[in-house]
Amino acid sequence: MRSMSIAERRARLGRRHRLAVPERGDDVLAVVRSMVALHATDPATVFLSVAARTAGTGPAAVERALYTDRTLVRMLAMRRTMFVAPIDLVPALQSSTADALAARQRRTYIRLIEQAGVVDDVPAFFTDVAESAHRALLARGEATGAQLSADEPRLRTRVDPAPGKSYSKPTSITTWVLVTLGCEGRIVRGRPNGGWASSQYRWSPVEAWLPGGVPPMPAAEARAEVVRRYLRAFGPAPVSDVKWWTGWSLGDVREALALLDTAETDLGGGATGLVLAGDLEPVEPPEPWAALLPALDPTPMGWRERGWYLGDHGPALFDRNGNIGPSVWWDGRVIGGWAQRADGEIAVRLLEDAGADARAAVERETERTAAWYGDVRATPRFRTPLERELTA
Repeated sequence: MRSMSIAERRARLGRRHRLAVPERGDDVLAVVRSMVALHATDPATVFLSVAARTAGTGPAAVERALYTDRTLVRMLAMRRTMFVAPIDLVPALQSSTADALAARQRRTYIRLIEQAGVVDDVPAFFTDVAESAHRALLARGEATGAQLSADEPRLRTRVDPAPGKSYSKPTSITTWVLVTLGCEGRIVRGRPNGGWASSQYRWSPVEAWLPGGVPPMPAAEARAEVVRRYLRAFGPAPVSDVKWWTGWSLGDVREALALLDTAETDLGGGATGLVLAGDLEPVEPPEPWAALLPALDPTPMGWRERGWYLGDHGPALFDRNGNIGPSVWWDGRVIGGWAQRADGEIAVRLLEDAGADARAAVERETERTAAWYGDVRATPRFRTPLERELTA
């Protein structure tokens, strides 16, 4: 069994994730493919994740890939998380993950409507409203939820999701129906109403990205393709990391791995990681590099076991639910955090002394990050202790 030290894993991270300076370029699609997909719960994360991995691009290049070239698309996938994914990966994500998620979402929303007692035969009602909303969207070509609810008034049906609870707030079923249609691969979130940090999306039929709709794919084959891409980007990874990242059952993970040619690696301390069988060659360490990664960036969110790059900085940089805030990196490990203040200043705090070269490189990355933001202000959806402290 080949051993892979922490130093080698960090070298692979720097090169595979396009964070080492020589690996950066100006190809947005290549950046997304190198990470499998980009976390998109916060719209700004997509843009800032690209910013950290490119040299001469700007926000307009990401918007072009999403809305003009349409080589990227938003969809709910692993761990019921929003991602921006390459269009060629959509069939595998749909079959491996989104189809099951759509069924769960539909059951959940039907149960909540039944609990409210506002309509009879809720399954038939939900299906009929969803089909009507889909027809309205096909007719419009693009629409907001408000526009679709004007076309299909039943979308305005209001439901109290937790009757009798002080925290409950009656809501219309518009979002529930549209999210379900999205999980089913029939509609997608398109261009937002505001700037690139806005989350007020307009909806489009999936055919605007995939003219024939999402091609069907056998579920086992789809899961194997997703795991193959994950191991190429994040390997070596223990099976437990693969299970955590995908959000699948251990049985589904093992079934996917059985379809791939993999090799085990010794990660030290009794831990074993998996790589693709043809991916065992040593990686040349890049020159030391610095990066400012945004909240929920796919690199720190790529593994469940994070000690080899996070050290003891987790309490300052993660919230209680396991979401990372903005992080500062030096040569494959986390050394601090950062935040954008209300006046646009990028405030950085190093949690350890990595030397003068590191400080100078972090300062250069801080200037690059500020330039990407420009006049845009964006607060992470999940606030973390250090991010809150830096913006207080």
